[in-house]
Amino acid sequence: MRGAATSPRHPSLRTSREHVALEGYSAKLQGPFAVLGIRTRGKTLTDIEYLPLGAALLDPIDAFSREVCRQLQAYFVDAAFEFELPFHWQGSDHQLRVWEAIRAIPRGETLSYLAVARQIGSAARAVGAACGANRIPLLIPCHRVVGSNGIGGFMHSRGGRPLDIKRWLLQHEGAIH
Repeated sequence: MRGAATSPRHPSLRTSREHVALEGYSAKLQGPFAVLGIRTRGKTLTDIEYLPLGAALLDPIDAFSREVCRQLQAYFVDAAFEFELPFHWQGSDHQLRVWEAIRAIPRGETLSYLAVARQIGSAARAVGAACGANRIPLLIPCHRVVGSNGIGGFMHSRGGRPLDIKRWLLQHEGAIH
């Protein structure tokens, strides 16, 4: 039964492409503050997830995920880089309004949760919840939304590694020193 043991159809043996499909990542890119888990669907970016430093890397599985990685690397070199990637954002009407307001915050600037809330007729906590639900960070730059009296939270956290990532991004863009 030598053929059965090496067959990719055998449930206990998976090719690397099948494993990627089960995990859902199109690439895992080393960034300066995290490994970025990238998910795409066709030629559309659907997710960027901040994975721990030291997480296994994954070469892009196709031309589009290669382009996503190229553009992310360009941003890490130059904060003024402008992304040109089709992406899919799915959320409630409120989340979409928050994310549109966040996308309008210029690089190198910040707005408070309260200021964003006032722009869209919402509440600061609801803006924070929408930021936490953002599945496409960097393209929807929720790191540019800060507290009225400090940096605020990030990735549903008020301390630790998530805030280190937020500080890195804001420093990289020149919003804080």
